[in-house]
Amino acid sequence: MKTEALKKRLDRNRPMTTITIRMPEDVIEDLKRIAPLLGFSGYQPLARAYIGQGLRTDLERLEGDTVSALIASLKRHGVSDDILQEALGEVTQK
Repeated sequence: MKTEALKKRLDRNRPMTTITIRMPEDVIEDLKRIAPLLGFSGYQPLARAYIGQGLRTDLERLEGDTVSALIASLKRHGVSDDILQEALGEVTQK
């Protein structure tokens, strides 16, 4: 994830929107029960944390797969490991 996008994600005051989601009652009760045990002020912040965690995992996996596929393709086209390492170094230093 790029630095600017990461900074926006870490901003506690970023805009929020209201959604409606149907969930089984027992799941909500479990969220309410464990939220304070995990240090959350309520079940909704815990649910947001779970959604965010899953989203970040999937984004990393999907974006990582794209980068891996690109590197493999560049290697097949004759780009040397040295040049790939140099380019990756430039990108990760931003």
